[in-house]
Amino acid sequence: MPNRKKVYFKTFGCRTNQFDTQVMMSKLSEFDFSNDENTSDIIVVNSCTVTNGADSSVRNYISSMKRKNPHAKVILAGCGSHSKGESLFEDKKVFGVMGHSEKENINEILKNETPFYQIGDLEHIDSTIVEEFVGKSRAFIKIQEGCDFRCSYCIIPAVRGDARSHKEETIIEQVSKLASNGFGEFILTGTNVGSYGQDHNTSMATLLKKMSMIRGVRRIRIGSLEPIQIDDAFMELLDEPWMAKHLHIALQHTSDKMLELMNRRNTFATDIALFEKIASKGYALGTDFIVGHPGEDEKEWTEAVDRVKSLPLTHVHAFSYSKRDNTASATMKPEIRGNVAKERHKELTSIVKAKNYAFRRDHNKDLEVLLENGKEGLFTGFDQYFNKVEVTSQEDLSSNWVLLNNVEVVSDGNKAAL
Repeated sequence: MPNRKKVYFKTFGCRTNQFDTQVMMSKLSEFDFSNDENTSDIIVVNSCTVTNGADSSVRNYISSMKRKNPHAKVILAGCGSHSKGESLFEDKKVFGVMGHSEKENINEILKNETPFYQIGDLEHIDSTIVEEFVGKSRAFIKIQEGCDFRCSYCIIPAVRGDARSHKEETIIEQVSKLASNGFGEFILTGTNVGSYGQDHNTSMATLLKKMSMIRGVRRIRIGSLEPIQIDDAFMELLDEPWMAKHLHIALQHTSDKMLELMNRRNTFATDIALFEKIASKGYALGTDFIVGHPGEDEKEWTEAVDRVKSLPLTHVHAFSYSKRDNTASATMKPEIRGNVAKERHKELTSIVKAKNYAFRRDHNKDLEVLLENGKEGLFTGFDQYFNKVEVTSQEDLSSNWVLLNNVEVVSDGNKAAL
């Protein structure tokens, strides 16, 4: 029997990419996985292209592998294959390029002895059922692909296509298999998760209800929602015990002028009403926020900061604006200097950090934490509010649920001893 070739996966970017890597791994029947990029025969780079910076990280990694492991065949997958694949292939920087729609054929594709460019299409939706997550206690479930929004700073629709939903029965079957394999927490991911179901005459709320009835499902988290996607049916689920008490709702900004420049579909007046309503049900609330987008002058920034202070926010995923070629924002003026954006980023994150600390002081009892793998008596996990908790214990609590009441709340996290 010939030696099986060793494959190493390098994943850049978001949770959706992490899920896609698991899909590819589950399809490799005639190859072995490797944990060492330097001795592998094939390196699959699942790339991200969300900013110009993400592109250069991928390019730098590919160049470094050419030096460290010159005999390996480097295969480009992921979003970068759709934006930069052609040029990297033509410049012979990679042995092969495979598009999103080709993931499930990876076993055949990797047998190619000659360079290949298989980009496929942006309409495909994979139906692979992942039954195990390598080294994870929480399971990520991809429920949709692509996005119909056309925010002016974003390249993603061009590399992931328009929004399309996975079939409900595939999702339910996957959750059932993972639940019977011992997974209790499920995180729903996708490019634009809240658009789930619009092409199948169903909805996020319907899917969540069906998932909650599966034996073993203890907690469901949702990736990132758009404010306009939260309807009455979804609001009715907020009191359900299986809903994680944390929602991530992407606002991107709190100045209406900036929201308009970004071609967003939300306004601050409706955003704050929504946030207050959800917070009143005891939820922690996170958001995405872009600082330093062209046009964000002092007036807009001062207004934005005042508004952030008034929001019941507990988490923020803040980005300094990074120009992305071939997007509307890339040609907008006036540009904001990097050092100004950096200061604003710092100001924003420190405001939300203080809000998070206050929230944790008020929510320090009955914390349900799913601990992940730990070592030397130290375990970490997230509570229902998506706050990290560090637990010290003499017994091995990996992948266990614990209920904590005596929690020490310090500025950079929660700690407990069992």
